[in-house]
Order: sequence, then C-alpha cells, then structure tokens
Amino acid sequence: MKNKSRILIVDDEPSIRRILQVAFEKVGYLTSVAEDADQAMVAVKSEELHCVVTDVTMPGRSGYELLREIKASYPNLPVVIITAYGTIPQAVQAIRDGAFEYVTKPFDLEVLKKVVANALSTGHQETPVSKAARKTLPKGQFIAESKPMREVYEMACQVADSRATVLITGESGVGKEVMAKLIHRASPRSEKSFVAVSCAALPETLLESELFGYEKGAFTGAVGAKAGRFELADGGTLFLDEIGEIPMSIQVKLLRVLQEREFERLGASKPTKVDVRLVTATNRDLRQAVDAGIFRLDLLYRLQVVEIHIPALRERVEDIEPLASVFLDKYAADNDRSALEISSQALKILQRYSWPGNVRELENTMERAVVLSSQSDKVLTERMLPSFILNAA
Repeated sequence: MKNKSRILIVDDEPSIRRILQVAFEKVGYLTSVAEDADQAMVAVKSEELHCVVTDVTMPGRSGYELLREIKASYPNLPVVIITAYGTIPQAVQAIRDGAFEYVTKPFDLEVLKKVVANALSTGHQETPVSKAARKTLPKGQFIAESKPMREVYEMACQVADSRATVLITGESGVGKEVMAKLIHRASPRSEKSFVAVSCAALPETLLESELFGYEKGAFTGAVGAKAGRFELADGGTLFLDEIGEIPMSIQVKLLRVLQEREFERLGASKPTKVDVRLVTATNRDLRQAVDAGIFRLDLLYRLQVVEIHIPALRERVEDIEPLASVFLDKYAADNDRSALEISSQALKILQRYSWPGNVRELENTMERAVVLSSQSDKVLTERMLPSFILNAA
C-alpha cells in the first residue's frame, strides 16, 4: 500500500513516538515526529502535513495549546488528540476548538489508525454548501425574535458546517427535531438523507435492529437482511430523539459507532463502515441519569460536543405572536379557511399563558382555532381559545 499522506506525531515520550511511527508507516503513511509543541509548529510551517496526532501533556505548551495555534493558521489541517480519560471534558472542548477527534489512553492502535484514516478521507473538506451554511440557516418555522432564540440560532449557524455531534436539550414540544432538521439542511450533508428515530417509542430489541439492521436468520422472523438507520443515514444526518431513554446495552454499541465509525448488523460477521453526522435530543437531565447509573458518562461526552438548549416558550414570550401567525396561516391554507389575524386581547391571553406543552401546544391551539372558525371570521378573538387557557389567564 502506498499512501503519500504525512502524519506528524507529537509526544514527549520517545517510546510512544516510535510505536506510532511504526504503526502508521506499516500501513503506508509517511511520518514526522516532534517532542513538544514548539518542534511541532516548526514542522507544521515547514512540511506538507496532512494530519497531526498529538498528546496533551507535554513539557511547555500542552496539546490543546498546540491545537489552537495550528487552527489559527491552518484551519483545514486535521488534529487528533490523545488524552487520558480524566481529561475528557477538556478533550470535548478541544473538539469545539477544531480538533477532528480524540482518542483515550490507553489507546488501541487500530482505533487510532481508523480515526486518522477518517480525518484524512472525510475531515475538513471545504465545499460550496459548507461555505454558504456559515452565513445563515433556512429558518422555515424557526422563529428567532426573542434574544434567547437569536442566541440559539447563532449557535446553530456556527455548528451546522462542522462534523461535531450535537445534543439538543429542552422541554417536550420546544422544537428539537425542527432544530435538528435545520442544522442538517444548512450542512454540507444537506443533499443526503435526514433519518429520525424516536428512541422512546421502541422496545430494546426492536431499537437495536432498527438502528443497526440485521442479516437473514439473525433471529426468528428475520426472513431477509435489513439495513438499519445508520446505513440509511450514511453520508447524511441521523437524529436520535429522546436519547436518554436508550438502554445501557445499546449505549455501548452507540459509543463504538461514534469512536470507530463502524458497527455490525445483528447476525453479521464483519463490520459496516458509515459516515454519519449524529444529532441527538432529550428532555432529560443526562447528568442526573449518569449519577443514577443509567447513562454512560463517556457516551455523554461524545454526544454533547456541542449542546444547544432550546428555552421553553414561556421564557421567550416575544416569539408567541410570530409563531401563532405562522401556524394560523398554515392551517388556514390546509383547511381552505380565511387567514386569521390575532386580536390584541387574544394576544395578551396567549402571552400570559404558561404553555406547558410549548410550541407544540401553541400549534395545536392555533389549528383548533382555525378549524372551529367560520368562513366569515377574520380575527382570532379570545372566544376562540380553549377554556383552560382563558381560565389560566
């Protein structure tokens, strides 16, 4: 195998540098070595490099500082971080700062080689779509009139162009799947599939086969092979809603996919490689789930490289009127009714209500108002609102 890609290995331990040199050169890569960040930057500036693999703890500047210096001048050069388990939170921050991936110690050479191969083949490639995505997100029904939602929107714009995993948090009904779709549509993967799975809606055995697929004869009733959602989303985005509900056995398999970019169908004898951008969502506090022993801490670190929290509707009152107007127009068109304007008194009632069901409840309320209106109605008045909303106000 001939591979002209050159890997820079940065580590203050001569034995580690040698082990990595041998491993990478054995599969055909060219290698350069450095024992600290200063030597590494000399190599970065003077050699044609295609990937940097660096330890974190070294004399002088750390691997994180080296990462930031590289990214400041060479943003498209992939950097892989090797870190101890105890510094994973800092490694997650490194991903946010532009690292391609991190590998934990004691590292598996095969895993590290796969990460580097992924960095060389799929990481940090500029495309016209990705450049456009930095500028804006397609808003659709995403309303960002309030300050909290403008901040959410800006973060989503920033993350859309990256390959980082995204964890979307917030109460039920705030629009987490809408956000996931917007991120996908603004990403370089927009021409590929967006595949959504509700983890809470499927029992453990069915969830596993839905995610990873199965081979013929894998279990009773498996009369043919079936591709899982990871395969269906290859090249695109996989959205896992209610990620906090998945059982521990599947958490382990999900962690492997994130680490190695491959999985095995049920009943398969060899792994399947995938290139999937994972976006997840939950209304649970995953830190509490970790403390309760029902969610893996290492998986949480992988999932929340970037966390986007969508505030409840009651925390962004300014968005109620534009959202309600969008829904009124939508359901008027669906039901062949006249478009309704919102009276000032009705708006005050809508803005005072706490909306425990969030945007989903507001949408349902506006659909109800349209359906119960007459052709002569032009204005949504307070009499068209449900009694429980009127009584709460």
